[in-house]
Amino acid sequence: MKRDNETPKALTLQEVADLVDGGAEGDPAGPIRGAAPFESARPDQITFAAQPKFLKALAATGAGAVLVPDGFQGPSDKPLVRTKYPQAAFAKVLARFHPPHRPGWMGSAAGISPSAHIGGNFSAGDNAAVAPFAVIGDDATLGKNAVIHPHAVIGDGVVMGDDVVVGPNVFIGDGCRIGDRVTIQAGSVIGSDGFGWAPEGSGWRKIPHTGIVRIEDDVEIGAGNAIDRGTFGETLIRRGVRTDNLVHVAHNVTVGEDTLLVAQVGIAGSTTIGRHSILAGQVGVSGHLTIGDNVTIGPQAGIGKSIDDGEVISGAPGIPHRVWLRVQRIIPMLPEIKKTVDALEKRLKRMDDNG
Repeated sequence: MKRDNETPKALTLQEVADLVDGGAEGDPAGPIRGAAPFESARPDQITFAAQPKFLKALAATGAGAVLVPDGFQGPSDKPLVRTKYPQAAFAKVLARFHPPHRPGWMGSAAGISPSAHIGGNFSAGDNAAVAPFAVIGDDATLGKNAVIHPHAVIGDGVVMGDDVVVGPNVFIGDGCRIGDRVTIQAGSVIGSDGFGWAPEGSGWRKIPHTGIVRIEDDVEIGAGNAIDRGTFGETLIRRGVRTDNLVHVAHNVTVGEDTLLVAQVGIAGSTTIGRHSILAGQVGVSGHLTIGDNVTIGPQAGIGKSIDDGEVISGAPGIPHRVWLRVQRIIPMLPEIKKTVDALEKRLKRMDDNG
C-alpha cells in the first residue's frame, strides 16, 4: 500500500507498454508521470482512445502518449501504446500512479489493533491487519494481507482468503466464506437472514435461514449491499462478479462469473443469473427464475420470467429490447391513435345504422 509521502516513479513509454502487455510506438518528449482523461491530459500524462470519435481526434489531446486498440490504422503524431483493451489498460496505468491509500490506523506495520475485539481460536495470515473497534467472532480465519477496517463485524466461523479488504461498518454473518482478492465496500451486509415468512393464521412465522453466503475469488461488492444467506445451502457470488452500490441479492441466489449488477438491482430468492451478464440500474428480478449467460437487462426493467442466453431485455414487464424500442415510439402517438379509432368506430356505427 502507498505511504502518503510517496510519489510513484515516472514511466517510460516502453515501461507502460510492458505494464499493459502492449506495443510502444514513438518516443515521447519526456517521462510519463500520470494518466488523465482525453480532454484534460498534459504532455507528461498518458490517456486512452477506444471509440472512433476519439481515435479521429488524437491531435486534439494534450497527452504525451495515447493507449489505442491493436488494430488502429489512422495517422498519429502522438506516441502510442497498442493494446487489446485500451480502457482496461488505462485503468491499470491509473492504478500504477494511484496505488491504494494506506489507512493511518495501520501505522508503520500491519497487525491486530489492541482496540479490536478478537474471539477465541482466531487465526490470521502474514501481514493481516485489523482496525480499532472491529469485532471478530470465534473460530474466524483471515488470509494473508487481509485488511479489516474500523467497526466491521465478522461473525463466528467466517473464513476469508488472501488480499481481502473489508470496509468500515461491514457485517459478515456466521459461517460465510470469502475467497481471495475480494473487496467489500463500506456498509455492506453479507449473510443476514433472508426474507422468509410462513403464513400462520392472520400472521407470519419466521423461517430460519441456516445456510451461508459464499463469495468466490476476485469479486468486488459495492457500498450498502445486502446479500442474504441461504435458507439452506448457499447464496453464491461466483468469481469476478462486480456489484455497484445498494444492490440486494436474496437467499439462495447464484450470480454467475463476471456478471455486473448496477445500482439498486434487486434479485429475489432462488434465482440463477448466468455468467457475463449485465443488470442495469434498478432492475428487479422475480424469484425462482433462470437468467442466461451474456444477457443484458436495461434500467428499471421488471423481469418476471426466465431469459435465454444472449437476450437483450428492456421494460416492465421485460420484453426484447428491439420490441421495447418500437413500443416507446408508439406511446407518444397513442392520444392521436385513440382519436382515429374513435372516429372510425363512429363511422362504422353510422354505416350499420344506415343499413
